[in-house]
Amino acid sequence: MPSSHAASVAALSTMVGLSQGFRSVVFGVTLFFSLIVMYDAAGLRRAAGRQAVVLNRLIEEHFAHPEAGAQRLMELLGHTPLEVLIGALLGVASALIWTRIT
Repeated sequence: MPSSHAASVAALSTMVGLSQGFRSVVFGVTLFFSLIVMYDAAGLRRAAGRQAVVLNRLIEEHFAHPEAGAQRLMELLGHTPLEVLIGALLGVASALIWTRIT
């Protein structure tokens, strides 16, 4: 599934670029914000998901009686770089379509 975070910030940056100009300070700020969000979606959150898989496996294998009230860590965090790219492309496309119909 494409990244909705990447789609929304890519649409935001595109709309700001189209309305304020791609050389404006506001576009630069929104682009920087967008890149941080996309990096987080593809990199940091995905790494946290992989760590959760390992930690859950360690708890299951090495502890005979894990705490009854303990919850498993969420393993499905983040997106693959391809999902982020597709989300960003969908965001740009939706912003371009929006400017055509309004």
